[in-house]
Amino acid sequence: MANEAFARVKIDQLLKDADWALSDGQSVRFEYVLGDGGKADYALFDRQGRALAVLEAKSTSVNLSAGEAQGLRYADQLDVPFIFLSNGEEIWFRDKGQDAHFRQVQTVFSQDDLARRKAATEIRRNPLDVPIDTRVAGAGGRMHQTACIDVVCREIAAGRRKLLVEMATGTGKTRTAAALIKRLFEANWATRALFVVDRNTLAIQAEDAFAEHLPHLPCYRVPRTGRRFQDEKRVTIVTLQTLVNEYEKYSAGYFDLIIIDECHRSIYGKWRRALDHFDGVKIGLTATPCVMRDDPDVDEEDRVAIRDTLRFFEVDRPTYSYSMSEAIADGHLVPYEIYRAMTARTAATEGFPVARSEIDWDALDPHTRDELETLFAEQDPIRVDPTALERKFTIPQRNRAMVREFRDVLENGYVGPNGVRRAPEPGKTIVFAVTKRHAETLARMFDELFADKKPSPTTRYADFVVSGQGPEDTVDGAAKIKRFKKEEFPQILVSVNMLDTGFDCPDVRNLIMARFTHSSILYQQMRGRGTRQAPGKDRFTMWDFTGVTLRHGDDEAPGEGGVVVVRPAKPPTGQPRRMLTLDVHDEIDPTTREWVTVDETGHAFMDVDEARAEELGAAFETWLDGKPFHSDQLRLLHLVKEQIKANAAEMANFESWRFDMPPLSMNGGFERARAVFGSEVELDRVLADMNEAVFGPQTPGGADDGSTRTEKPTN
Repeated sequence: MANEAFARVKIDQLLKDADWALSDGQSVRFEYVLGDGGKADYALFDRQGRALAVLEAKSTSVNLSAGEAQGLRYADQLDVPFIFLSNGEEIWFRDKGQDAHFRQVQTVFSQDDLARRKAATEIRRNPLDVPIDTRVAGAGGRMHQTACIDVVCREIAAGRRKLLVEMATGTGKTRTAAALIKRLFEANWATRALFVVDRNTLAIQAEDAFAEHLPHLPCYRVPRTGRRFQDEKRVTIVTLQTLVNEYEKYSAGYFDLIIIDECHRSIYGKWRRALDHFDGVKIGLTATPCVMRDDPDVDEEDRVAIRDTLRFFEVDRPTYSYSMSEAIADGHLVPYEIYRAMTARTAATEGFPVARSEIDWDALDPHTRDELETLFAEQDPIRVDPTALERKFTIPQRNRAMVREFRDVLENGYVGPNGVRRAPEPGKTIVFAVTKRHAETLARMFDELFADKKPSPTTRYADFVVSGQGPEDTVDGAAKIKRFKKEEFPQILVSVNMLDTGFDCPDVRNLIMARFTHSSILYQQMRGRGTRQAPGKDRFTMWDFTGVTLRHGDDEAPGEGGVVVVRPAKPPTGQPRRMLTLDVHDEIDPTTREWVTVDETGHAFMDVDEARAEELGAAFETWLDGKPFHSDQLRLLHLVKEQIKANAAEMANFESWRFDMPPLSMNGGFERARAVFGSEVELDRVLADMNEAVFGPQTPGGADDGSTRTEKPTN
């Protein structure tokens, strides 16, 4: 009984955390007497006094499953659809009209969220009985969109709560998502949806698409951290970076439906806690094939990304799949041709030959200069791994030759592998570059070479744009992309990351691969930038100047399931030669699955366009993930996180004197913190571990040594 009483104290706090009014005598009723004389530990009511749910309390020494039958009996007597079980630490939930089993949730649902769900259950219909809006999905013979919606709705109606949809780039994932949302709303299977993306440009695109396709459903985009979600709106569009800093302010029942775009980049580390927080049905959208993980030649980071995606959605393969080969065969995507530069034909297996005279020695850092001097002392030319080009050093003549070759072949054509002469189409062109310096160099070279095509000297025939990945980001990147899509000039846009994924410009006729990648996932997404249909467009051309198409065995025929088959590299022919390699994987950040860029020194630079508060908040979530803290500790740590974000500009670590300052002092201050963690020693250990994970290695001694009894600094 003492254990259960202690559990009830903690359950009371869980209810307060979900904004339940414990003292109004109406919302939460304790030891509520039922018709048979039994007493429900907690009965939860709406603002009008109508019963919503029962909550059965158990001691921490008893498995919550022991309360299942009792909770179900109480719910039947009270005639409510929802049951919670809790011991003050874990919370289990069941919708008795829909669920066969209880499942763990992160919070008790708020009063408003429960009332909204209850109202929806009373008028819920089978979603398969609701017609799909074919003005949104299925138009123009795109039957794969309606087929996908039917499959997903059938699975949801059967009780599945995690689903994975794989659709090739350009086949209408956003349209499909919009039509699916509309159908689930009309069937009352969802009343509030969350659409999650991993970059702001995708959020803007989604907002525009939903405004067009769902004009009667209030949709909005959360612009940045610190903005409260709008309760009156039906569809919330948010970036992961914002969500990870806001999710804990809402109950687990706030969203009924969560759709995660490009989900292979979004379900890991610091992001996963935010996505797991909400109890809604989760649907992942991806253009990345999820059936190639067993190929022995797949890049290891790709293999892990695919494996973790399937694990998160608890499937062996996607719930629904529509591949690039199917889309091309159905006439919904355009096929492509590959032009391979002479230098690219051996790059993937033997590397590039580089002579000493070709290198821009003035641009080298001392370490790279010494490394190259050693190599050239042995032989000249040397062989260079394609991943090192433009990262360790630059070869100006190689870039000029690539630009000249592009124009020459564009105007004169080339002979394809079948012996037939091909004529690439001039038009909008995307160039995939390595770094900002590389992108700016190529843009200037293209602009100079095509100067005769410009209507005036001030017009930019070629421009460059850099993603939100570092201190050298393109400030007006969104405006440049808009001009590229909507206006005649620029004709060529050189990109570092920003156009690799999530970019939609159907008029693209040429993709220039000036960047090498080992990742099949990233390669396929880069290739997908050219597949969309446009008037007068029957194909596009990929220009391979790095050997990347050979690395991925691309022979112009997309593989099964949209999979890029990575073929074994052929052994180098002739005399073995020393090859300069770069030990860096620039494609995927292992903690976030975001695409990242590598600068000229080989160091990755991450999202600094987001405020430092978001960065520290995300680092905090990464540290917190998987740690076995109990509910009181988590509650206090979330308050610490808010203080870190609020003081991000000047805070270099979190010192214990802050517990005795508002608002933490209102929670009991340092003494409360010490009690929650059991001892000053344990609090000291937790703070030191957290500081190192969030702020980086701490300086020994003084305030930075993690000591819990530091004093507030004086001016």
